[in-house]
This record gives sequence, C-alpha cells and structure tokens, in this order.
Amino acid sequence: MQLGLPFVDDSHAAPTSDSALAPTRVRTLAPTRVRPIAPTGVSPLAPTRVRTLAPTSVIPIAPTSDTPIAPPARNGSIYFVRHRRARRYLLRVEHDGRVRVTIPRGGSQREADAFVQRHTAWVARQRARLTPSAFGPEERAALRERARAELPPRLMEIAAEQGLSVTGVSIRNQRTRWGSCGRDGSISLNWRLVLMPAAVRDYVLIHELMHLKRLDHSPAYWKLVAAACPGYREARQWLRSNGPALR
Repeated sequence: MQLGLPFVDDSHAAPTSDSALAPTRVRTLAPTRVRPIAPTGVSPLAPTRVRTLAPTSVIPIAPTSDTPIAPPARNGSIYFVRHRRARRYLLRVEHDGRVRVTIPRGGSQREADAFVQRHTAWVARQRARLTPSAFGPEERAALRERARAELPPRLMEIAAEQGLSVTGVSIRNQRTRWGSCGRDGSISLNWRLVLMPAAVRDYVLIHELMHLKRLDHSPAYWKLVAAACPGYREARQWLRSNGPALR
C-alpha cells in the first residue's frame, strides 16, 4: 500500500546535530611562568669581629716598709724611702748633709724627684747650717757615759711626777730620733740629750713619757704634752734650729 507521501531520499542529508559528537576543543595551557624567588635579605652572617684585648698593664707595687726604694745617689747626697703611713712628700737634711726624701703611700719616684727639685734652695740653706762634729771618739764615749748616769734618773723623776711607770730605759746612738717609746713601756734616749739645755732635754723626756698614755701624735696626745710641758713649742723650735748640729 502506498501512501500519498512524497518520497524523500535522505541518503545525502547533512548529519543531524545529534549525530556523532564533535570533538571537544582542548586548549593547551601555556606553562605557568615560575619566577625564581629572589633570595631574602638574610644572608650568611658575617663573622663576629673579635678585638684582641691589650694585656692589662700591671705595675709592681712598691714596698711599703720604711726601706730605701732607690739606691743612693753616686755621691750619697740623696736617698729615697717609702713610708706607708706618710701622707705627703717630706725632705730631711741629715747631720752629714745627706737628703732623705720620704715618699708617701701611692707616691712615685718621678714625683719625688720633682719635689726635690722644687726645694733645692731650702736644702742648700739647711746644709749651710750644718757644722762638723766637734767631738772626737774619746769625747763621744765620755758623753755617752754621762748620758747613762744622768738621763735615766731624770726620766724616772718626771715619770713619778706624772704618775707613770717605765719598764726600762736605754741610752742609744740614734741617728734620726731623740728618743722612742715601745709598746711594752720601755723608753730609749739619745745620748746627745746631755748637750741640750735642761728645758729642751726635759721636753724630750716628757714627749716620750706621754706616749705611755697615747702611742700616737694625735691632738689628744699633744694636749697631754702641753699640760705636762707648757713650754714645749719653744723646745721644739730649739730642736729644729740647733738639733742638726748635735748629730
């Protein structure tokens, strides 16, 4: 049976849309641009700079005992001693013309030399006042015997007046002192005291006796001396002026 429909030849028709699927278009992705990361600001640490410390300067401590710290000058005219209790530089012209320079604790040889240079005029005046010893060996021996006979009894007499007790008395040929007092109550006296006026001699004896009460030279000590010897200032002045000629 033939229907009245026209015959259509579709063998040459274009394919429909639901025929074979067209291939998907795939775009090839460009490779990702990888930028190298710059190095951070942290770079290898520079080596620590180590400064070599200079060695500490060590100055040997000078001895503090009362002994020469420098050999005497070639002519023996000046010598230096360091005394740990001295508070300032001191000059003393000895009976033979030598100059003793005392350096205080913490002082230096250089400062001591400068100190001497500043006082050369004073040293010259002191040396000019010195006189050669008028006593020969026999006279000295006789004077020492006289000192042994006279000085201890006078010392004991003054000690009794002051209510003091002396454990012993000795007569010596001291070069830098007129007397000394020990902690044990013993007193040493220079034989040259017999060459002094009686008032000056008694001042020296009282000076040493007062050390039995105070073994120092504090203001309290000098009050004791003044009470026992009102004219002690005049006696001290006599010793400064005339003592070097007796040594």
